[in-house]
Amino acid sequence: MSTDGVKDGGPLPRVNNDVTIELKHHESLVLPKPDQRNVLITSALPYVNNVPHLGNIIGCVLSADVFARYCRLRGYNTLYICGTDEYGTATETKALEEGVSCQELCDKYHTIHKKTYEWFSCDFDYFGRTPTEKHTQITQKIFNAIDVKGLTVERTMTQLYCNHHNSFLADRFVEGTCPNCKYKDARGDQCDECGKLLDPTELINPHCKLDKTTPVPRETAHIFLDLGKSQAELEKWVEKSSVHGLWSQNTINITKAWLKEGLKERCITRDLKWGVPVPKDGFREKVFYVWFDACIGYPSITANYTDDWEKWWKNPEHVELFQFMGKDNVPFHTVVFPSTLLGTGEDWTLLHHINTTEYLQYEGGKFSKSRGIGVFGNHVVEVGVSVAVWRYYLLSNRPETGDSQFTWSGFVACNNNELLANLGNFVNRVVKFLNAKYERTIPSYSVTDEVEAKLIDDVNGLLKQYNEALEGVKLRLGLKLAMDISARGNLYLQDNRIDNKLFANARERCDTVISVAANLAYLIAALIYPYMPTTSESIFKQLRLPTRKITDTWSGKDIEAGHVIGEAEYLFSIIKPEKADEWRRKYGGNQADSDAGVSKTSKRKAAKAKAAAAGLSEAPAGVVKTPEIVELEEQIKLAGDEVRKLKTEKADAEVVKVVVDKLLDYKKKLAEVIEGLQKL
Repeated sequence: MSTDGVKDGGPLPRVNNDVTIELKHHESLVLPKPDQRNVLITSALPYVNNVPHLGNIIGCVLSADVFARYCRLRGYNTLYICGTDEYGTATETKALEEGVSCQELCDKYHTIHKKTYEWFSCDFDYFGRTPTEKHTQITQKIFNAIDVKGLTVERTMTQLYCNHHNSFLADRFVEGTCPNCKYKDARGDQCDECGKLLDPTELINPHCKLDKTTPVPRETAHIFLDLGKSQAELEKWVEKSSVHGLWSQNTINITKAWLKEGLKERCITRDLKWGVPVPKDGFREKVFYVWFDACIGYPSITANYTDDWEKWWKNPEHVELFQFMGKDNVPFHTVVFPSTLLGTGEDWTLLHHINTTEYLQYEGGKFSKSRGIGVFGNHVVEVGVSVAVWRYYLLSNRPETGDSQFTWSGFVACNNNELLANLGNFVNRVVKFLNAKYERTIPSYSVTDEVEAKLIDDVNGLLKQYNEALEGVKLRLGLKLAMDISARGNLYLQDNRIDNKLFANARERCDTVISVAANLAYLIAALIYPYMPTTSESIFKQLRLPTRKITDTWSGKDIEAGHVIGEAEYLFSIIKPEKADEWRRKYGGNQADSDAGVSKTSKRKAAKAKAAAAGLSEAPAGVVKTPEIVELEEQIKLAGDEVRKLKTEKADAEVVKVVVDKLLDYKKKLAEVIEGLQKL
């Protein structure tokens, strides 16, 4: 990829080689290097009993891909590992439903997942799966280590047993009424309404999810991980890692809530056939609970990538581990998995930074494969919109601090009003002008003028913020800042009125403007590479330049005079607004006719999203921030913080209302200011 832009038989590129980079991470094994920053990235291993939907994709795999691509363009030694999580009762049950073996089911869905992520341009160094010999070996070795150290206990427990299909039921395959909030569709492991973790025996009126029969309690012996014995050591690690790794406040709160309550014994075995066998007498007919071995999938998949896997996973002094997942997976990655590794007494590479997302909702409701509601991995190709647009929309609406909404109208608007009008317009205007007026050749130019000095200063200010955002894994903010730089480029062209008249009457000035703009397009191609790699590749190709690093600063003169660029091609095309209605009908299931499939929680979230649409919390990507916009954004942030504080303190409703009204007023003013700028 790194040289695609220069393979058209023309002259060699004339460019500052200090800013270029060659990406060869798939040509040989990536192993830690003592003289470099070594970054190990994992995303939650997707479970293979269904087709992934857009919420699954943005929640872990796509987000991790953005960070991996950023790290590579920064020159960090980066390894991105992922794969499918395939063991457990959910797989056994789905296999029964489809009338196939567990292996056949996993082969089917592993292929579907892999193809989906390939279509989304997710650039794993290795995408594996858990049912491998190395996974079994590493899981059993870790268990033996903690078992010898007395960190496990044996208990006889009561579980729900389904007489209809003669097996114990996994937590998630027991449904009933939540004892806490009385929600009628709570699962045996957690209530989706109130969020409380449950034991299936706590449910009121429990029933088997498969056949709706009432399960019966039955005793069975199991092995428990005694987390309490590791709590003191874990707390020390959490205090250190959460600060050094810049964990989000939500992650810290979830983790410390577990610690405050006191860590308890947790069952790590199951009465199943499909899983890693338990290597202990009296339990050899059982397998490990999927949540015990799933996280071990990270090192085991790495072991299938390289025999030197321990250089990544047992090298805490030289490797930083970044993990991406939905918020519901947090306790397993900040409590259960690290407690297990600490318990072995070995020098494991433990979590440095954990990056979590909330939930992506679909048009005010939930994704539902069974009801045909929402966009799933097998749908994206048939829609006929490029992967760059899908990635941009999902990442610009990434649910980082709260649930976000996928809407078809928003999808169309982001393509037409942001990608096409901002980024596409800037690059196409520059390349076409060079083709039409300069025979595709960069003229001699200087960046000493006050106008260029101001542009370079503005861009470097935004570039600094961009790098700070990505280093802190604030992906949505990073994308917005990249688009802000593109918007600044459009403003530069507009202010200098680059056209035929400027070319004819002020040639020297025109030479400088178009050359500096081409340099800016080259920088922007690098900045959007983590988010829209295919778009970046197109820009590199049009400029006939190798892949650019993401640098700390921009000089405005990376491309030398005399460099010959390529032909112009459009980055994006218009999507007709009426397509939104067409796609909404096609992927809406019964949602358009009935609210039967939408829970009360979803309705409340939809109402909340509708209310939020009345104003803006921050300027959209592509809008150049005026001092007034910056001030309003700050006021909105302060008012929002005040509202949350008052609600936490359970302040009087009238007091809260006053601050909420103030917040809404600021949001309304911000929307009006931006609308005015867009009209201009």
